[in-house]
Amino acid sequence: MSAASAARSVVTLGETMALMSSDSFGPLQHTRAMTLGIGGSESNVAIALRRLGTPVTWIGRVGEDSLGDMVLREISAEGVSVVGIRDPEAPTGLMVKERRTSRDTRVWYYRRGNAGSRLRPEDIDPELIRSASLLHLTGITPALSDTAADAVFEAIRVAREAGVTVSFDLNFRGKLWSAEQAGVVYRRILPLVDVVFAGDDEAAIAVGAAATPLLLAHRLIEAGAGDAIVKLGERGAVAVVQGREYTRAAIPTTVLDTVGAGDGFVAGYLADYLLGHDVDTRLTTAVTVGAYACLVPGDWEGMPRRSELAALGASEPVSR
Repeated sequence: MSAASAARSVVTLGETMALMSSDSFGPLQHTRAMTLGIGGSESNVAIALRRLGTPVTWIGRVGEDSLGDMVLREISAEGVSVVGIRDPEAPTGLMVKERRTSRDTRVWYYRRGNAGSRLRPEDIDPELIRSASLLHLTGITPALSDTAADAVFEAIRVAREAGVTVSFDLNFRGKLWSAEQAGVVYRRILPLVDVVFAGDDEAAIAVGAAATPLLLAHRLIEAGAGDAIVKLGERGAVAVVQGREYTRAAIPTTVLDTVGAGDGFVAGYLADYLLGHDVDTRLTTAVTVGAYACLVPGDWEGMPRRSELAALGASEPVSR
């Protein structure tokens, strides 16, 4: 890795599971064909970042099994540097995705006690974080187990001591913990991060309801975060960065699968953040990558390369 690449590299950690996804729309019980792949918020972001040209390392645990082999192979094949800890005592997790309609996807998790939930602080090489320019985390990992939560806080500690930027996507999962439990952890993490991403419903879990998404962004900053970006799906996004407010419309597109769009948004924003681009450009790239993710069934398969961004016609202006 060149010095220039190292100066804008990313480290992320979390659980990636095997993914069974129905090949057609409709109730799962009537599906006759399914596709086997992988999925996980942090690895989705890692793959999207890599396709945009950002060097990235993913850290996670998988079982000593064939599904674990597949997880590590798929992430590595995308050019992501993989630190995969093999756990002989726990299996790789599995999720099943039921695509009722293009905008109604239901996900069923089989992850309790699996390898990913056994992530612990000792799995993290501090030098990987110290040598990066950004550490990206999500609220999914601390919901998995006490040891996984400890790993998140240890990673943040190392990053802050080394002056490494920390980004955090709330990414609430109601099947893992309650809103009350999540809110407590979010409020512990917010003062420790430089950039926070959240859906408007997720932000409300952390800081309470507000009349507008921009007010939610301000509240996230009042809770201690550096900059705040609120993702609004088909309504676009808003951001408060260094005290200035930004609004960005979404890019209209044909939706086949919305899962992974939020991760694509995060990757697009962070890739341009690391390149030193202005906030308008970051948000434009973010909504473009998010729109691309919706064009293809799968959590990460539709993530674009940088050379493809202009093809979607990302010309909607940013207002502030």
